[in-house]
Amino acid sequence: MPHQNVLVSDTKPGMDTAVMVAQKPPAVPRGYIPYPYPRSRRVLKNLEINGEQRINAWVDSMRASSPTNAKSSPSLAEEQYTSWILHHPSALDMFEQIVDASKGKQIVMFLDYDGTLSPIVDDPDRAFMSDLMRQTVRKLARCFPSAIVTGRCIDKVYNFVRLAELYYAGSHGMDIKGPSKSFKFNKDKESEEVVFQPASEFLPMIDEVYQQLVEKSKSTPGAKVENNKFCISVHFRCVDEKKWGELAQKVRSVLKEYPKLRLTQGRKVLEIRPTIKWDKGMALEFLLESLGFANLTDVFPVYIGDDKTDEDAFKKLRDRGQGVGIMVSKFPKDTSASYSLQEPNEVMDFLQRLVEWKQVRTRSRV
Repeated sequence: MPHQNVLVSDTKPGMDTAVMVAQKPPAVPRGYIPYPYPRSRRVLKNLEINGEQRINAWVDSMRASSPTNAKSSPSLAEEQYTSWILHHPSALDMFEQIVDASKGKQIVMFLDYDGTLSPIVDDPDRAFMSDLMRQTVRKLARCFPSAIVTGRCIDKVYNFVRLAELYYAGSHGMDIKGPSKSFKFNKDKESEEVVFQPASEFLPMIDEVYQQLVEKSKSTPGAKVENNKFCISVHFRCVDEKKWGELAQKVRSVLKEYPKLRLTQGRKVLEIRPTIKWDKGMALEFLLESLGFANLTDVFPVYIGDDKTDEDAFKKLRDRGQGVGIMVSKFPKDTSASYSLQEPNEVMDFLQRLVEWKQVRTRSRV
């Protein structure tokens, strides 16, 4: 682990850090439920800063995958979903298979926020999770090491979640903090209070670009620019579809002057991030190592997410050869996840079942 990126920091009460830095484990592919490889990769992953063709392809991709288009042909949409669900069955239906695969291993939970723990809403500042979901996640964290991995900045997602017992990886994993106390699953290990920020040098540049994008997007009704500390989100969920290409062009015109930043596409959002090699998958790996689970034979990571950025985590599990990825979606998506859930309510049902399963196992050992 590159120590120059691990910075000692004082954080506010309730968000002190307790991340233990460990050596990178060897890649031994064990304890993992295989992923069906996607048969095609039509989704546009990376928008180049230059190229009109790329922007047009992105707009076409968004239109083709939008729910409104799917509704225009119900029979075709149903047929496509039926085919997709065969390759990505419901994690609720396959619950027993998942927990059977985890026996003898420590389950570690990784959860995206928007669209996973909370519904997708028009105003990203109002993406509140329900009280029942919060209670469920709190119980989950008492049973298993648990982390929120999100594109949001840590402060914002912490204000939504308000659970001090979790690990938080914000800005797509470029800002990682731990719980307020040494994690109980590693109570026999020493820990040091640290914050992991591999892109700290980009902060002035991110702020500068944010200000420019706010100005540029003012003339596009419905556009919203969000500063997530180590990345910027340009939301176009409330933008007229005819204006998508125009908005993308505005974003591109700003980024032409910043070759150290890259542009990617999320769920009706454009993401501006540093070009460093870091994503949600690498954040997952860092957290596993930091928690002390260096032995691939004794850990079973479960990652639940709904967006393209979560694919980096799904692929990391596949590459490590362990655990399961669960895609949250009501519509077919190219994904490296093994299983699916349709919406946050199903995510909550799955987490509740996991907590109940753990409680039953714990009582049976007494």
